[in-house]
Amino acid sequence: MLNSTYFALGSKNSFNLALRHFYKVNDLIDDIESHQNIADLINVQLDEEEIQMDQVLPVIGSIIRDKYQYTYHSFDIPVSINDFAKITDETSKWTALDVVMVYYNPNGQIYVINPKNEDAWERVRELACDHLVVIYAKYLKGDGDSKIEKEAITAIEEMIAGKDVYINKDFVDASVAPRRAAKPSKPAPQAVAGAPKPTGKRRATPKYSVQVTNELFHNGNVEAWKKIIQSFNAKHPDLEVIIFYEGELINDINALFKWGKVKHHGLIMFQVVGENIRNVSKLQKYLFEGASQRFEQFLKGQVGQVLNLF
Repeated sequence: MLNSTYFALGSKNSFNLALRHFYKVNDLIDDIESHQNIADLINVQLDEEEIQMDQVLPVIGSIIRDKYQYTYHSFDIPVSINDFAKITDETSKWTALDVVMVYYNPNGQIYVINPKNEDAWERVRELACDHLVVIYAKYLKGDGDSKIEKEAITAIEEMIAGKDVYINKDFVDASVAPRRAAKPSKPAPQAVAGAPKPTGKRRATPKYSVQVTNELFHNGNVEAWKKIIQSFNAKHPDLEVIIFYEGELINDINALFKWGKVKHHGLIMFQVVGENIRNVSKLQKYLFEGASQRFEQFLKGQVGQVLNLF
């Protein structure tokens, strides 16, 4: 019998399944080109059931290992750890590096982690002794630098082991302001600018990040975000969008513009609260566009018109 790589595509269902996976990979590549961390993107997609867990490793392999050639290293965790504050605080300063971790827990589950994102660690809760974590790193300047990438991976492994580490100054891009890790908010969630008050059993997503790629998050970006969130609320009146900046709950989006508060490469966090949460990935994508130089696309149309985005 002739062996073939393509036998698995011999049925319509298998072919369509593979095709949907290829489309999803292309979508993720577009998002990564917009300077988003693939771990954050994958976790949003998993929450929305837009991808399945068995797609995660093929996505990681095809995108960050093969296409973008991140340096990586497998590491057996030497001691259980459940306090990740040091790792988050330190890696969030590494503006010259993108870092992704894949952790295999004792139950055989896989977690994809952006170590700069506090909410990613909340999913994991603990790295168990003698279990595997694979750390990927990419130096974002030029075509990358494997030496710097290996040093970053070693530094993370040493932090996991509880050691003090030497931090290479090349981990930080002086032209990009360090990102402060968002801290959990104590107050009860509040709606943004007239968002509806859903009832029933509510849950909240983790906080997802949106990086400002405009030279400043100015008034045009603010108005774009208002239009995007208004469109989301119109489509999903049972859901609320909550905005955070530097760990602070933002009740008025205008506050993000006043005095030039959020500058280029600043990181704004958002969270969706409600009973039947959906369209978070699309919301994140639109908010990213609204925080870029392409914000004007959301300001078209008549005054008071609600955009049909969702």
